Amino acid sequence: MPVVRRTAVLIAAATLALALAGCTSDDSDPPAQPRASSTPLADFATDDVSVARAAFCPRIAPEAVAEALGAEPDGSEAWANGDRARLADGLRDVAHEYGCSWTAADGTVARAWVFAPPVTSARAAVLARQARRAEGCQSLADAPAYGAPSTAVRCGRGLAFQGLFGDAWLTCSLQTAATPPDLDRTGRWCVSVAQAASE
Repeated sequence: MPVVRRTAVLIAAATLALALAGCTSDDSDPPAQPRASSTPLADFATDDVSVARAAFCPRIAPEAVAEALGAEPDGSEAWANGDRARLADGLRDVAHEYGCSWTAADGTVARAWVFAPPVTSARAAVLARQARRAEGCQSLADAPAYGAPSTAVRCGRGLAFQGLFGDAWLTCSLQTAATPPDLDRTGRWCVSVAQAASE
């Protein structure tokens, strides 16, 4: 084959290869599904985590939700800053937070939310103190840290972690219809929430 013709064939082959590579670029690939790590909170360095004050719920892995609930979710709800939402049992108001909840058929509920406005360390200390002193709640002094400052409280059949990550006040909770969830199960859920909400 003459040199000129062989060169033309090589150029054509290289052009075709580049064109095919362009067809399979990362831009056209669908985003990867979030994956659950199921990490104990005691093994998770929350002081190294920076949380965004923005919507994060779509980034929570479905496996993490199912593990927290002990079953596949039967229903879900999400809300954003400015939405009218059910913020607690019997309380609907305009939300100043980004959050979500999932409910299992047995009544177990996994929730997570982050305040939309920035929170200072002084304000976070007040929020932690208020959570510990809320009526019907018991502070869990031996719980792992969830930000700084942070608090863990058991209220009836629910358990919640709350803490400051940078200037973001992040809360996660589990509530069951029967036996209250243990620290490990709730802590693993809260790690998944922090990972999804991290910047």
